[in-house]
Amino acid sequence: MKKNIGNQFAFYPTPVIVVGALVDGRPDFTLVAHIGIVTHDAALISLNKSHYINRGIKQSGALSVNVVDESWLEKAAVAGGVSGRNADKSALFGYTPGGMGAPIIDEAKLSMECTVEDIYERGAFENFIVKVVNTFAEESILTDGGKPDYEKFKPILFEMPGYTFLKTGETLGECKSFIKNNGRN
Repeated sequence: MKKNIGNQFAFYPTPVIVVGALVDGRPDFTLVAHIGIVTHDAALISLNKSHYINRGIKQSGALSVNVVDESWLEKAAVAGGVSGRNADKSALFGYTPGGMGAPIIDEAKLSMECTVEDIYERGAFENFIVKVVNTFAEESILTDGGKPDYEKFKPILFEMPGYTFLKTGETLGECKSFIKNNGRN
């Protein structure tokens, strides 16, 4: 029997990312765990309206999405724990400017350069719908077919109800491999 645990988000865990953007011409970074897939080439990045970086994202219309793994988790946590309004975070990471100027973190083994397609507000949050323009990956985390291999990469996940970070595990199989007899038993 299931127990009603109230109004809890149970969609998590989600990948932990650090968003990078230029704010008044200076790189800024923040940790984000409120993300989602919208379509095959677009994502949702949800940030509290109070975040300093939002201004830069809206000014430039561009941002980077840098997927966090354990090798730089501590620095990523700093990016989320300190406001760019109060501290210059431009030297927190080595970075390379993307084609639209957004700083792409050199330490991230997987990064995406994105443009903002839409912004909508809901309560205290600004929700950025972004289109992935370019994806950059270290060769060491790619399959022979050139796609990210998450067993090699092992991104960190964020679990909302407990506010904890989790490691990714092993691959169980391709989605279609779990369908037996075309879905008929």
